[in-house]
Amino acid sequence: MNRFRNSFELAKSSWAVLKADKELIALPIFSGLSTIIVAVAFFLPILATSEGGDGEMSFGPVGWVLTAIAYVALAYITIFFNAALVHAADERMRGGDPTLGSALRGAASRGMQILPWAVLSETVSMILRAIQERGGILGRIVAGIAGIAWSLVTFLVLPILVIEGIGVKDAIKRSAEMFKRTWGEQVVTNAGIGIVGFVAILAAIPLFMIGAAVGGATAFLCFAVGGVYILGVIAITSALSGIFQTALYHYAANGMPPDAFAGADLGGAFVARRR
Repeated sequence: MNRFRNSFELAKSSWAVLKADKELIALPIFSGLSTIIVAVAFFLPILATSEGGDGEMSFGPVGWVLTAIAYVALAYITIFFNAALVHAADERMRGGDPTLGSALRGAASRGMQILPWAVLSETVSMILRAIQERGGILGRIVAGIAGIAWSLVTFLVLPILVIEGIGVKDAIKRSAEMFKRTWGEQVVTNAGIGIVGFVAILAAIPLFMIGAAVGGATAFLCFAVGGVYILGVIAITSALSGIFQTALYHYAANGMPPDAFAGADLGGAFVARRR
């Protein structure tokens, strides 16, 4: 019950930060747009250097190199904008007034820490994907369990990289240590944010049904409004998840009860961590 209470207070503090800095919702949107642009930019040369035969497409050496670079670039974009979100949330929780500019500058200042983490996280994802695809049912089970364990143990790596500025190896060790103290809050709050987002997306189904039934210009309007609504829900839940990472980091690092910094006024709630 205490973990549920902590999770609720951490969720409240995350929502308070998002209400105080609504412009942070733009960061997941920028991340998605940048991902699309970079994916298209890499896809065209990869397609041009591929070899087709018998209805199948195969990559040459250049294609494989471009594909590997594309994977890392796309991972870096996602992590970079998440790092900007963490930096902004940390600034707000320390009593500051973050902006999109300060958030992006904060993420850029940790570029040397973010890049190795992007390479490592994408490498792990590719290994797990290969096990899942080639290992049959057992491979899918092993990859699924390993993927969940990896995501849980490394959940606080990004806030540690952004706030403490240490290396990836040390950040993973520190994240694992913090996970032992906060696993309940992490699992409960993350699941809660996911469930709320899923339910909110389901609310758009009647709009799509109306559009499909009526047709014509009304259908176009319904699908457009529904699509924008879903993208908005995804952006909000993504922003909340990033802010929650920061709140959980402070909870684990400073040993403060979550209700000590829940609410809209978070200024001065945190103190520097003693070493």
